[in-house]
Parts: sequence; structure tokens; C-alpha cells
Amino acid sequence: MPDQNTMHCIIRPMQSQDVLSIATWMVNIPLWQRYGMTLSQSESMLHKGLEANDWLFAADISSRLLNVGFAWAMPGGAFGRGAYLRLIGVHPEWAGVGIGGALLEAVETAAASRFRHIFLLVSDFNHEAQRFYQRHGYQQAGALNGFVLPEVIELLYWKRIPV
Repeated sequence: MPDQNTMHCIIRPMQSQDVLSIATWMVNIPLWQRYGMTLSQSESMLHKGLEANDWLFAADISSRLLNVGFAWAMPGGAFGRGAYLRLIGVHPEWAGVGIGGALLEAVETAAASRFRHIFLLVSDFNHEAQRFYQRHGYQQAGALNGFVLPEVIELLYWKRIPV
């Protein structure tokens, strides 16, 4: 595992040329496999997000280690009062060293310029992600039974962005 103390994470806006690299490792993660995510679907979704001017970020470790994480948020995508964090992911080889937190901070900073709230959904079985969001100040605000998959409860998490 990489050493968090010697790692420098760079968060930057995602560009079209980043999509294939991110989508390639993304579809190998069991969470997204459970949701039936394919390479072509992932590429198409991310390109559509870029075209819609959503907030998409990529995480790099250096100029040679690109696209080890990403985040996608939709401005105004949650009840017209907040940003919606649609997806966030870190390459499994780089999990646990702060990249997810840095990506989440980038989304929150972008959201703070326009909103006071940020929302997201997390699967009921994804306990690690639930703990991650709770550590970052999010609280569960509801549950949607069968919203994406019939057998999965999507938990609605919310955070008030400090003024």
C-alpha cells in the first residue's frame, strides 16, 4: 500500500481524455459490477457529465500516476437546493490513503460557492462508504427502497456546508 505521508495527491478537473482510463478500472470494482456497470456505459456516463458541465474531478499522484480516483457531482441536482454527489471512486491500489477525502473536499468546495447543502446516495450494504461519509460530517437523512436495484436500499446522506 502506498504511504500516505509521502504521497501528494493532485485533484483537478476531469478532461475527456481521462474518461477511458477511469472507466477501465472503475468497472472492475465489485460495487459497480453489482450495479451492472459496463465499460461503454461508464464511458458514456462520464462523457455526458462532462458535456453537461457537471463537476467532475480526477485525482493524480504525480505526472506519471494519473486517474487514481474521480468524483462526479451535479450542481443543483438535489432538490434545487444543493449539489448531488453522483459518484466517487478510488482505484483499489490507492484506497485508504486520503484520495477519497481529497476528492470529497473538492466537491464540497465547488458546492460551497453556490449551495449550503450536499446530498448523496450510498448502498445499504456499503458499510465502508457509510463510515467514510459519517467521518466527513454527513448524516443519514432517509432511505429509498429499491431505488436503483430492487434488492438494495439506497441511503440518502446529507451535509450542511458551513458558511
